[in-house]
Amino acid sequence: MQSMNAQPDPGAILQTAFAFWSSKVLLTAVEFDVFTKLGDRRVTGAELGAEVGLNSRAISDFFDALVAMKFLNREGDGETAKYFNSAESSFYLDRESPRYIGGILIMLNARLFKYWDDLPEALRTGKPQNESKHGQKGVFEALYEELPKLEQFLGAMTGLSRLNFEAFAAKFDFSRFKTLCDVGGATGLLCIETAKKHPHLQFISFDLPPVEPIARKHIAAAGLSGRISTATGDFFKDPLPQADVITMGMILHDWNLEKKMHLIRAAYNALPPGGALVAIEALIDDARRENLFGMLMSLNMLIEFGDAFDYSGADFRKWCAEAGFKSFEVIHLAGASSAAIAYK
Repeated sequence: MQSMNAQPDPGAILQTAFAFWSSKVLLTAVEFDVFTKLGDRRVTGAELGAEVGLNSRAISDFFDALVAMKFLNREGDGETAKYFNSAESSFYLDRESPRYIGGILIMLNARLFKYWDDLPEALRTGKPQNESKHGQKGVFEALYEELPKLEQFLGAMTGLSRLNFEAFAAKFDFSRFKTLCDVGGATGLLCIETAKKHPHLQFISFDLPPVEPIARKHIAAAGLSGRISTATGDFFKDPLPQADVITMGMILHDWNLEKKMHLIRAAYNALPPGGALVAIEALIDDARRENLFGMLMSLNMLIEFGDAFDYSGADFRKWCAEAGFKSFEVIHLAGASSAAIAYK
């Protein structure tokens, strides 16, 4: 008979089962601008609660939960205690910080939190569970119709991507290349971050026509208009601009296999011999045992698009070999993300 001491610990089960509680507290704090309102100040719960608009009943539970989660710090106890931002929250969740990543958290709270409630239906049907399920326009279709919403969305994605793009610029060997085209370039961030580190390169940020004025604004603000140009088109209908390196940051995972292969072949056709295709994603490990975030991201693609999915480095190598690429490597970037690289 198994002793009580030998029983497995249910802690991980319970922690994961209740994880949505913690997630919703953090996402709500970002939505309420708690970290931005705090800035570099130290204030009491009553003062911060009044600024945020909380009912008195909620103040201590909400802010102290954030303290326990290490997103806020607290000096003292009781009603006179003062709250202040943790180093991480100040760096990443204060809108005034150049490293702000709260935009993606706001999108998670506004859209994906409720759509993930329909994961069981997505698993059973293989159908998207987003706006399209309810007769509304798809997220991209709606965004591209209204420039302010599009710019806000691109800004949210910028915060999420910056660390990966900086790591890519630092880790990839650009010495034998002269030109780079970022496909789905959005605000031009990948081009901007890479241009800062590699002054010998020239860049093209390629995206749909509504994105171009947003990209040009960001490129000009970085003082890089002389080295980064913009080009517009539909990457499923138009040839890609020719360049020595073609990058796709969080692009391939948005599509089914047929469309993935179209984009890989389009990149092959636009590259010279020796050129490189780089896909930056939350790349799933080949054994599919370790990169939980990559696999959850793939489930998110199911919820968003139905037949879209994330993939491993081995998948990428197989697809690129079929398109004619000759050699491959994977470079880990930041967190769960890596660069999958195929050389022509």
